[in-house]
Amino acid sequence: MVVRKLVVFLMIFLVAGCGRGKHKKDRVSIRKLKNAHYQLLVNKTPYVIKGVCYSPVPIGKSHLFNFMCDPAKPWIVDGKLMREMGVNTVRLYMPGDELAFCKSMIEELYTLYGIRTILGHDLGFWGYPSANYAEVEFREEVTANVMEVVAYFKDTPGLMMWNLGNENNYSFDGRLNPWSSDEIDAMQNFNDKRKARAKIYYSFVNDLAKKIKKLDPHHLVSLGNGETVGLKSAALYCPDVDVIGAIVYRGKVFGSFFKEVKRKFDKPVVLTEFGCDAYNMVKQSEDQRNQAKFLKSQWNDMQKQMANAEGVGNCVGGTIFEWTDEWWKTSDSDRDSWSVHDTFAGWGMGAYAFDAKAGKNMNEEWFGIVSVSPEMENGINKRTPRKAYYVLRQLWNAKYIKKEEGEVVKKYRSQKPKQ
Repeated sequence: MVVRKLVVFLMIFLVAGCGRGKHKKDRVSIRKLKNAHYQLLVNKTPYVIKGVCYSPVPIGKSHLFNFMCDPAKPWIVDGKLMREMGVNTVRLYMPGDELAFCKSMIEELYTLYGIRTILGHDLGFWGYPSANYAEVEFREEVTANVMEVVAYFKDTPGLMMWNLGNENNYSFDGRLNPWSSDEIDAMQNFNDKRKARAKIYYSFVNDLAKKIKKLDPHHLVSLGNGETVGLKSAALYCPDVDVIGAIVYRGKVFGSFFKEVKRKFDKPVVLTEFGCDAYNMVKQSEDQRNQAKFLKSQWNDMQKQMANAEGVGNCVGGTIFEWTDEWWKTSDSDRDSWSVHDTFAGWGMGAYAFDAKAGKNMNEEWFGIVSVSPEMENGINKRTPRKAYYVLRQLWNAKYIKKEEGEVVKKYRSQKPKQ
């Protein structure tokens, strides 16, 4: 009798254990409200993306280094810091060649810290040989790769969204990685050529979106676009995407951006890149104060554009560029420069007024919310949160929001005149 009871107990324990270990598949969706505003839902609960772009390349390495294979697992340290800040989402640009390592990282970020992942694919745009969406063979090759990735990751705990492309639309007018065909080259009008490329590319993305949603109906598909360029064409040829993932750098606020999206392609928007670098080209020194000031202003502006707020109501959040500084960016081909924190500015943006006088003022190696140093800690480059980290923590982490509100009330009471 005792033996039989023991066997029954073990069977119950094993069954219960198996039940706990089984992952319940999340469902991510979009809800359009009666006021025409949009909400992102995870399992029917409203979810605002408070995210960061994540590509923690170590000092001395380039973008070719697959950090997901790093035995030191930098996301274990980073995830803890992110959770403390209030981050709930990371954006990965690509899954890398070793899919198993990427999957493991996504699962660990979610199970340990509750951080979900937007998983991107550049659709061959940044690879070699150069992308040409006018070629059927190229589109078929990319499609096969994307669907392989989707099939592999679709049931991964913590996966939230697929983001297709990364500024690929800037190729329509030849500004970036130009591509063409004999038919397009034969056109005399420049605008006709641009529209033809947009039609080819967005139709291709739409076909991908339909295939992905058939294979994986539980996660959203986002169109990765640079600014609002080409969105009128996207509305015509790419209606099956769920969300617009836009890369936007407009200074302290986003101006008419959200209205432009509403007018050109009425879909919810996640800002897949926005932010401010932490280097002042005029003063030639690190400038944490202005970085924090700009990021706070940008987030406050985004909140005004979220559901049931005062704005357009099409913003569902964003991922800040970026989590850590990237020391390799100034010269990807110069190995020696990967170990130097260069202050070269590759491009200019006048809306970042604090150092706009310098002309080129956007420092690609200095966008991190967290800085890194050659000093090693826990097997990775030591992380030091910048002022922006703490400012965002007060905006994103409920514990610190409550603390900040309490301090405001306390300050008000101390200043309130006595009756």
